Amino acid sequence: MTYCVAFLLEKGLVFCSDSRTNAGVDYISSYSKLHVFQPADDRLFVIMAAGNLGTTQAVLNRIRRDIDRHHEAATEQADMKPAADGPSCSSAGATQGASGAPPTLLTSRYLFEAADYIGKLSVDVQRQFNTSLREAGATGEASFILGGQIAGEKHGLYLIYPQGNAVMATAETPFLQIGESKYGKPPLDYIGHRGLSLEDAARLCLVSQIITRRSNLTVGPPFEIALVPANELRVSRRVKLEKESDEVNRSMEVWTRTMREGLQRLPRFAWEQDPL
Repeated sequence: MTYCVAFLLEKGLVFCSDSRTNAGVDYISSYSKLHVFQPADDRLFVIMAAGNLGTTQAVLNRIRRDIDRHHEAATEQADMKPAADGPSCSSAGATQGASGAPPTLLTSRYLFEAADYIGKLSVDVQRQFNTSLREAGATGEASFILGGQIAGEKHGLYLIYPQGNAVMATAETPFLQIGESKYGKPPLDYIGHRGLSLEDAARLCLVSQIITRRSNLTVGPPFEIALVPANELRVSRRVKLEKESDEVNRSMEVWTRTMREGLQRLPRFAWEQDPL
């Protein structure tokens, strides 16, 4: 299992994931679930993945392949430009083929087009292995969180379902979760809002991870955090926090102490004022 959470803030985006992957009670390993793509200077994407590891790795590999193919085609087209006036037939055909192709991370004009592209890749991979996985009693389903910004557009955040469709984060629902989401949701609901600073949102997401880890052993460190300021098209901070890191231990201690203090400050029941 896994747990990933991301926040859409007025000042940018925050991403946080665990790194644990289970293939049975006797086989626990770690894989990074937070991936950064910057296929051109005018765009930045961060992708987090949960679900079947084979599906998520295949989707990420296809994303990289499509970016490489686009760059190779552009290089070939540049090399084929004739010295004479006017393009050759082969050059014009390459240009037309590129412009008529479905959007990729490199060619999408809007973030929702990039989300649709990832959704289609995921569905294609699942269909490819669906029969064999079903025969083995397994599922190839995977879900993704895509966040980022394309120059000239606002930064945004999308949750991509296994069926390929996507929903976006909004001012009313500024955070998105995939994987084992139920345990870490309460602090996000009570405290989270779009006006948080990137650092405060990162701390809140880390607490959400720690709470989830305490309740579900299939989620665990290292925890990865990435901060993306709005309109800068870059990851300003990216850290990987191990189990015994000071940030993880101190966050757990402070949150636990705060909860205990809050319990003592809750209103007393009426019968406590006049005990039997």
